[in-house]
This record gives sequence, C-alpha cells and structure tokens, in this order.
Amino acid sequence: MSNWQSPEATKRLKKRYAAERRFKAIGFAAILLSLSFLAFLLFTMFKNGLAGIDWAFLTGSDSTNPDVAGVWSSAKGSILTMVVTLGLAFPTSVLAAIYLEEFAPKKRWVDLVEVSINNLAAVPSIIFGLLGLAVFIQLAHLPRSSPLVGGLTLALMTMPVIVIAGRNAIKSVPPSIRDAALAVGASPMQTVFHHVLPLALPGILTGTIIGMARALGETAPLLMIGMRAFVSTPPGSITEPSSVLPMQIFLWSDEVDQGFVQNTSAAIIVLLVVLLLMNGLAIYLRNRFETRW
Repeated sequence: MSNWQSPEATKRLKKRYAAERRFKAIGFAAILLSLSFLAFLLFTMFKNGLAGIDWAFLTGSDSTNPDVAGVWSSAKGSILTMVVTLGLAFPTSVLAAIYLEEFAPKKRWVDLVEVSINNLAAVPSIIFGLLGLAVFIQLAHLPRSSPLVGGLTLALMTMPVIVIAGRNAIKSVPPSIRDAALAVGASPMQTVFHHVLPLALPGILTGTIIGMARALGETAPLLMIGMRAFVSTPPGSITEPSSVLPMQIFLWSDEVDQGFVQNTSAAIIVLLVVLLLMNGLAIYLRNRFETRW
C-alpha cells in the first residue's frame, strides 16, 4: 500500500496539478483568442458601418446608388422567410422527435430513419438549395426568389437539428415523471403532452435557436433558388420576389463602388441586431417555460 505523503506520491501530485494549471491556461488563451477575433470584427464593422445607419437606410430598398440604398426590402424578406421556416420546421420537428423517442417501435426501419436524420444534420447547405430548386421550383412550380420557397428550403435544413435536440431533451426527462403520470391514470398521449413535453420544451427551444440562427445567416441554399435577384421594392407577401439580409450583404460586398463598403458593414450590423433580438426572444421563452424538478 503506497503512502500518499511519500516523496513519489507528492511528486506525482505536483505534476498532476501542474498539468491541470497548463490545461486551464490553454483553455483561457483559446477563449481570449476567440474573443479577440470577435472584438476585432465587431470593431471593424462598427467603425465602417455605424455612420451609415440612419432612418433612410433602415427604411430604404436596394438601389444601384449607394447613397439611397437601404435594407428594409431584404430585412422584410428575411423576416418572412424565417416565419415560413419556423412555422414549418418547429411543429414538424417536435412531433417527429416525440414519435421517435416515445412511440416508435424498435425496428430496423426506425434505426434507418434515426441514422438518416443524424446524417442530414451534417449535409452541406448547398445540397438543400439544390433540393429546393428541384422540388419546389422545377417540380412544384412555386414562385422563384420568394420567401415561401426560401422558407421551405431552410426548413428542410433546420429540421434535423431541431429533431436531434428535441430527442435529447425528451430523453433527459426522468422516467419517474412518466411512471407517475401513468400511475394516476393518464394515457400515454396525455403523459407525453401534459408532462414530458413541458419539461423538455427548454431543450427543444435551445435546438430551435441554433437551427434558426444557422438558417438566418445562410446564403448558399438561397442562392440556388434565385434570391440574389435585384429587388427594389419590399415584398408584400411570402409569394413575391424578395432578397434576404445575408444575400444583400453578399451582393453589396461584390460592388465596385466604394460607397457600398459602408452599406455592407451597416447591413452586417443590422443582421447582427436581428439575430440578437431573435435569440433573445427565444431565450426568454425558453426560460419562461423552464421547469425544475
């Protein structure tokens, strides 16, 4: 039996503590480096674009003249696209997660579906753009460059993320909650929707935040369905031609006129604000429905 006060044990403890301190220092340096890059990017964007944000810029539409160009048209397109994406992806993904975790039989086809969902979450976004182009535009003949097609395409991309997060959240609910509900006479459906789902909702909303944040910043799939078109008027509905903020930033960054440099940075700031507001609302709802046990 070794003595923990022996010189050998003391030496091993010193090495272990030194390794732990080095690991903490490396982790802190990694965080500091990441924050430094983020601060540099934010400083650059605010320096170049903050002066360009005014009421005319926020309420104007795209133009070939950088002095009169604005972001309202693309911002409204982003909002309409996100509404379609959320309206389709959230309920469908939650119901799919509930079925797979609570009601699906233990069969081979269910395992195949689970593997397919996990693989879809890692598929490059450009593939979903090609799928949207083939199915929604060429096959279904939906209006090109519209928030409807953009929302449907981004919903396909967002669903696997929400399904995976939803299944993990449902799985984390203690089995005693289900057993107690069933013991007092609740049906399996009532147990899931009255007891399990409310407890899993914060985790589901977390996955939704991640998926929607990814969808808001996407350009590749929307590029495939034609949402890079020059649109000088805001869309009146989800079926009218529109652009989105990331695509507008991409188009302005490719302009030769130096006046669009300020517009590009200003649009990035607007996109960050919209993203923060959307995430803030989702985090509030998550905390609002969070239940501790």
